Amino acid sequence: MKKLIPSLAAVLLTLSAFSQSFVSPIGFVETEASKADVLAFIKKQVKDDYTKIGMNDPSTLRMMEEENLKAFKELITVTNIPLLKQVMKTYCDIGMCNYTTILMMYKQQNKDSNKSTQW
Repeated sequence: MKKLIPSLAAVLLTLSAFSQSFVSPIGFVETEASKADVLAFIKKQVKDDYTKIGMNDPSTLRMMEEENLKAFKELITVTNIPLLKQVMKTYCDIGMCNYTTILMMYKQQNKDSNKSTQW
């Protein structure tokens, strides 16, 4: 029984590492635990996305992880929260739930919301 407990604990830790979920930048509180959650989500999401297209070499993965982290840090500073919520819902619902895409679309939609069609 004593040997089973450490093995079970190792399995649970491994499973929890693979079950990382999206961390919203809205209301993000910067603690060591929350930063670790963001990094775990980014690493898993990038690896999953780039493995699907055969680009899972270390250089590509690290580069895209860095881009996603940079985007997350920018997303925590945005001011149009209703628009950010809408963008996150739209892109997460279709499986494009990465911070780089969310930031890019947020910026474009925020810019376009201040425009009007002119003759």
